[in-house]
Amino acid sequence: MTLLAAATNESLADLSNKLVYASMAVYTLAFFAHITEWVFGSRSKVGRTAAALTATARAASGAAPSVQVRTKGGGTAVLDKPKVVTRSASGVRDVPDGPGAAGGTEKGDLYGRIAVSLTVLGFLIEAAGVVSRAMSVERAPWGNMYEFSLTFSTVAVGAYLALLALKKNVRWLGLILVTTVLLDLGIATTWLYTASDQLVPALHSYWLWIHVSTAIFCGAVFYIGAAGAVLYLFRDGYESHLEAGRTPGRFRTSVLERLPSAATLDKFSYRINAAVFPLWTFTIVAGAIWAGDAWGRYWGWDPKEVWSFVTWVAYACYLHARATAGWKGRKAAYLALFAFACWIWNYYGVNILLSGKHSYAGV
Repeated sequence: MTLLAAATNESLADLSNKLVYASMAVYTLAFFAHITEWVFGSRSKVGRTAAALTATARAASGAAPSVQVRTKGGGTAVLDKPKVVTRSASGVRDVPDGPGAAGGTEKGDLYGRIAVSLTVLGFLIEAAGVVSRAMSVERAPWGNMYEFSLTFSTVAVGAYLALLALKKNVRWLGLILVTTVLLDLGIATTWLYTASDQLVPALHSYWLWIHVSTAIFCGAVFYIGAAGAVLYLFRDGYESHLEAGRTPGRFRTSVLERLPSAATLDKFSYRINAAVFPLWTFTIVAGAIWAGDAWGRYWGWDPKEVWSFVTWVAYACYLHARATAGWKGRKAAYLALFAFACWIWNYYGVNILLSGKHSYAGV
């Protein structure tokens, strides 16, 4: 029975590897579909024409459009429609969102939907690979950096698809996400791969399911927030150029004009980070409790513990700065990116370059 079980586990591990490579192939197809969506979208002038007409009309009238309302006597009256102002973090700009990667074109939208469908398929295959890995090791599938990376990219894609399912306009994130996932899986399969094995005794605890799973989820969602912050910086710079009367380059204009406005991206990044921050707090607390059970102390200044706390402080500073008038906009976005860089360093740098009690699994 022991030999049979070992053979079964080996077969499941091999199946997991094949599924991971299959998901990479599908994600690659999704990558090219997203590229095609952006290419077809660049040929459309629908978005910029609409934005230009809107800006021209507002500039000419000096007021927001009026609206007709019906009176009690059966007649109509014309009232001024209250002007809705979208406040970006760096000031006040009444800028509409771009038409998206497809640029309002039918072909662009078709390839965008194909890209999303392929992303769903890649997600399902990769998730099956994670489950197969868990079955092969008979434990939670995040006991080393290879397994953590697989689960991280799976959760990141799942979070993106969940936002789409909730009718959120985030398809513009698809190309960046798929590119990053391919990079993550490439690093995992090339440099971080670890054969299926059991964990050290200290890790045989239900806290492995709780603490590490929440850490993976937080990191994946923090990544989406960081992507929003990066795009905010580019879009804000683009809007600033237009506001100053300068003309950005053709490629820059073609890409950035199709993104949501800087105000929308700023709000998106802030809400994502603010929503997951309490869970990151719980992750640190859960880790401290697990450390108390496993090592007899809740805090020991281990590098992983220190940088987890540094990451927490960085995100806390970002959320505080984002709510403070003097630190909105680009400064807050830079702080959000610094906080995510701390998370990345805590994963790659601390695990590979520093030694401590969390070095038990190597990579």
